[in-house]
Amino acid sequence: MLRDSCKRYASNIAMMASAGKEGYVEITYADLYQKVHRYAGVVKSFGLQKGDRLVILSENCVEWALVDWASQTLGIVVVPIYPTLPADQASYIVKDCGAKIVVAGDDTQRKKVADLEGVQTILLKGTDDSIATKVESNIHPLEKDDWEAHIDQVQQDDIATIIYTSGTTGLPKGAMLAHRGFLMLFHSIVENIPLDEKDRFLCFLPMSHVFERTDGQYLPISFGGSIAYAKNLMTLGKDMENCQPTVMLVVPRFLESTMDKILDGQKKQPPIRQKLFAWALSEGTKRFHGKFAPFFWLTDMLVGKKVRARIGGRLRFFVAGGAALPAHVAEFFGAFRLKILQGYGLTETYSGVCVNHPDRNRYETVGEPIPGVELKIAEDGEILFRGAARMVGYYNLPEETKQAIDDEGWFHTGDIGEFDGKHLKITDRKKDLLVLGNGKNVAPQPIENKLRSSHFIQEAVVLGDGMDYCIALIVPNMEAVKAELGPKEPNDPDVKALIKKEIDRINKTVANFEMVKKHAILDKPFTIESGELTPTLKVKRKVVKERYADVIASLH
Repeated sequence: MLRDSCKRYASNIAMMASAGKEGYVEITYADLYQKVHRYAGVVKSFGLQKGDRLVILSENCVEWALVDWASQTLGIVVVPIYPTLPADQASYIVKDCGAKIVVAGDDTQRKKVADLEGVQTILLKGTDDSIATKVESNIHPLEKDDWEAHIDQVQQDDIATIIYTSGTTGLPKGAMLAHRGFLMLFHSIVENIPLDEKDRFLCFLPMSHVFERTDGQYLPISFGGSIAYAKNLMTLGKDMENCQPTVMLVVPRFLESTMDKILDGQKKQPPIRQKLFAWALSEGTKRFHGKFAPFFWLTDMLVGKKVRARIGGRLRFFVAGGAALPAHVAEFFGAFRLKILQGYGLTETYSGVCVNHPDRNRYETVGEPIPGVELKIAEDGEILFRGAARMVGYYNLPEETKQAIDDEGWFHTGDIGEFDGKHLKITDRKKDLLVLGNGKNVAPQPIENKLRSSHFIQEAVVLGDGMDYCIALIVPNMEAVKAELGPKEPNDPDVKALIKKEIDRINKTVANFEMVKKHAILDKPFTIESGELTPTLKVKRKVVKERYADVIASLH
């Protein structure tokens, strides 16, 4: 696919690499093919054979992608690791997959795995003996015919990558993904979603995650699109304005954070501008819901156009995955004609296998299954998946693979859902269902989403197994609280009163048995480093329950 695209779109821009203050360096498809060829020479010099594992442990950058592509052309299995993972978890994955080489983004990442026996660590860039420097020096040339022969030897059923699941329960498992599944997905997505070579993606989600890797790295290359690499999260606002993306892959938290920044910025504006913004939001929301909005043309010209300019002014749509999209976030962006297409997929399904179509977008759903995949709802409500874009299995875990994939080839996702026409709705996680002492089953996720929709609540965990009612652990959004109340500590009486008021408001929107009757405010946020969050920012409920056992006991 890479070879075909590089020939077909030779003069098109494939990548835009950050070049410090000078902006971006453009890499054409013809350039990309040459670069991958040279990177393949260096990767081959490590003594790796087809089927060997190579780990990439680095922050996002173009070099990350070039090592990945070079390895793919040689039939080497790439194992990405989140750069945010602590040393013990990173070392576990390196040992579990049997990697011989770790490509580290910098010295901080290298130190995480430096003590592993039999594992060679090589820096990606920045030093004399780094991969990027060796490529520039061309000290490991690989004959073109030899390299092309390697490409020809890679078969569709060969494993392309092993991506380790985040592990909200227990140790992470390595999902083996073959070339065939990726190719099927690309073909199906391009056939069904309007994407073409004029599209530009902005890469800022972790490349180690299946969503960014499949849909932000491989997919655009399959149809001749371009990928601009954000310098870092701090510069993302400027990167959006400079790169002018047409498509952005996002997680709902990014959209919520962007929305909060826009709203907080409005509070500092003169009263007349605040009123104009509120009017634009009101008119846009009415239009978004198909209601009469006679002044939308005016408010969109005065306000909406400026909001869109902050994202580069060319965005056709966001594609959101990784967590549920809150309705108020979809409405906010929709009010300014910024479309969010929610999708659904897992590491084990090569990323998204459901996505909303721009012309049939229903933001309260995760869209329609893409052609070529089979989805069905089991008797207990679990979503089952079958098709070419289903993992081969978990690496070295035959029993866990049997539990996940049944005899008929259906992968059991662990998610509970239902079809509304052709659109799929995710209602909960199978293992997360709470059974109250009175026998009532409660799905905590929808309640948590409602709590998180409050401007003042950053994170919420709803519990209640075996109890008479639901309880919640609340992490307040202290920035929003500060803007409302001034500098305060999380357990200040005014903060408690503010959070209680929000919970009382949300309790009016749920069934009586789903109401949060008691709650506790936590004095520090959940983090990846402390082990309460996965690298994709999902809460590890088991860890939270163990860590805050005393707090939970006090709410019984």
